[in-house]
Amino acid sequence: MALRIDAHHHFWDPADFDYPWMVDAALDPVRRPFTPADLAPALSTSDIDGTVLVQTVSEVAETEQFLATAATTPWVRGVVGWVDLTDPAVGDTLDRLIDSSPGTLVGIRHQVHDEADPQWLLRDDVQRGLAEVAGRELAYDLLVRSRELPAAIETVRRLPALRFVLDHIAKPPISEGAHEPWSTLIAELARSENVDVKLSGMVTEARWDRWDAAVLAPYIAHVLEVFGAERAMFGSDWPVCLLAAADYGTVVGALDSALAGISPTEHDAVFGGTAARAYAL
Repeated sequence: MALRIDAHHHFWDPADFDYPWMVDAALDPVRRPFTPADLAPALSTSDIDGTVLVQTVSEVAETEQFLATAATTPWVRGVVGWVDLTDPAVGDTLDRLIDSSPGTLVGIRHQVHDEADPQWLLRDDVQRGLAEVAGRELAYDLLVRSRELPAAIETVRRLPALRFVLDHIAKPPISEGAHEPWSTLIAELARSENVDVKLSGMVTEARWDRWDAAVLAPYIAHVLEVFGAERAMFGSDWPVCLLAAADYGTVVGALDSALAGISPTEHDAVFGGTAARAYAL
């Protein structure tokens, strides 16, 4: 039986770091610690064998913490951490993190959609940092919205040796029922074969109080059309998903429903195979 992998979830503790994205009162329901002990029962119920733990804050210390967590949590198969891509010594930082826990750091991510400059990815110092990531055979998670997709499209073309993973299908405006310019831009991004995509984070782009699998289905169908199931992967985005009254099983069930028409082989890719390949798990 193929391994089932959740390619995108988080842990955090507000006592450890300042989370700028958590300041809004709407985030109160998740402003508490979330740990492996909280997630483990849900993984068992949903038959998930392994996970990828993803950064939440621009702190190398969090990446170090996550690597330590992975060392004591067998089902955390990989960590997507954070480094300062603009730092001239970023290569040294990457080497130190890799050496501290061999095989565990599988990717790097930055909250690009929070940068004031929509062209941030194309800055010379960022491009140099991305080249350092590529040189260590790590993946790079793209956390962007439609505003940043043109820069992402150019970036993946400039760096064909780097494996990119698009988070949260680039956060389309599902709550508005809108598709453009997201639809056209994501199709253009998909033409670069060094990009995979996470079917994740969709429930919180919909109306938190009024969504179901049918609301998500057109967006998922478009992603599968342009990327193919063999380049798509499941991510729960737990515990962020809880904001939309969606527990872990609800997120898994919604995606399963939206994928009802695909083949068993394609289903295995989405629920494990793509993540294992993209992150070399």
